[in-house]
Amino acid sequence: MILCILAGLFGLLALTGTAFAAGEPPLSALTLVGPAAPVFVARRDACDGADVPDAPARAFRDGAGAVALFGMHYRNRALRGPDLDHLKIDCRVVLDSGERDDPALYDDRSWITATWTDDGRHVAALLHHEYQANEHAGRCRSKAYMECWYNTVLGAASTDAGLSFSRAKPPVVVAGAPFRQEVDQGRHRGFFNPSNIFSDGRYRYFLASTTGWDRPGSDQEHGVCLFRTETPADPASWRAWTGTGFTAAFPDPYRTTGKRMDTCKPVAPFPAPVGAVVRHRGTGAFIAVFMAKAGGRFPQSGFYWTTSRDLLTWDEPRLLLAGGTLYDDPCGAGDGLIAYPSLLDASAQGRNFDDVGDTASLFYATLATKGCEITSNRDLVRRPVAIKVWP
Repeated sequence: MILCILAGLFGLLALTGTAFAAGEPPLSALTLVGPAAPVFVARRDACDGADVPDAPARAFRDGAGAVALFGMHYRNRALRGPDLDHLKIDCRVVLDSGERDDPALYDDRSWITATWTDDGRHVAALLHHEYQANEHAGRCRSKAYMECWYNTVLGAASTDAGLSFSRAKPPVVVAGAPFRQEVDQGRHRGFFNPSNIFSDGRYRYFLASTTGWDRPGSDQEHGVCLFRTETPADPASWRAWTGTGFTAAFPDPYRTTGKRMDTCKPVAPFPAPVGAVVRHRGTGAFIAVFMAKAGGRFPQSGFYWTTSRDLLTWDEPRLLLAGGTLYDDPCGAGDGLIAYPSLLDASAQGRNFDDVGDTASLFYATLATKGCEITSNRDLVRRPVAIKVWP
């Protein structure tokens, strides 16, 4: 599950890549201005045991203006309501996980982790897909989950306003390692945890983490990569930033072979997956939120934000909410953990909630712990945030 992956990856995804504007004045200020309010309480609202927040919240408005919000488990359901303030779980499964043992089918466990719609009916989605080879006999030389984990970002689509999603046949790999799942076992491999899809007007973007790999003439550095397309409805059209242009493609290694791949240039200052990116309506600046563990340039564990004018150079991250995260040891987390931050503005002008004004809500999950165990007692909550961006 995403939770376990994130807990094991913080040490790997060190700060790398492009420019980082350390020491400069901040481009923005985010301030929490109220207490947390529940959006979804697992013990009260769940349809079954699969209903827990397990990814950052993603939302869009359908053709009638109603809101669908995703961010649950690999048996994917949505929260729905007339607006962000009145959401309830819809017990219909919109995309299930087949837990199939053939890795070429890309139907083991999938999470809906990003959506985009232009008309409220036709919805493009990005899936965080895990092939958990340790769960399939003869597919991994180890029984340890992280040593067998192979991850890809897949495309999916809905034609009924998110009431159901389907994978293409054959599956469309948006971003994956250039080798098959049995290669380099003993560590986690691939692309994972895409951010929301967001726009600058002409293009659509998302950020995704990669573990990196070593291949002759095509070594991929680990870190966070920026992807771009003009047409999210065509999942094969996404290309990643290489340092000189958006030209890197990461196709399906089960259906393409032999070609040396371009690689993406990781974007700093992100130490691990990005929770969400939104664009400030008044200035056009981009604001990203993510979680980090104390250490290095991060003085405390918690949620941080950073701001950019161009998506490549980001200012110094600043603490928004302190607290133990999934990267921290749960044994000492007496008050539980926090995870999966996202920013959503109920008054967003765009259908996909990728813009914010001077106020928004920080959506995130709270995770109860019991001893050294992270339990399935998790809630989705929101807190009001004031936003100031300097021109």
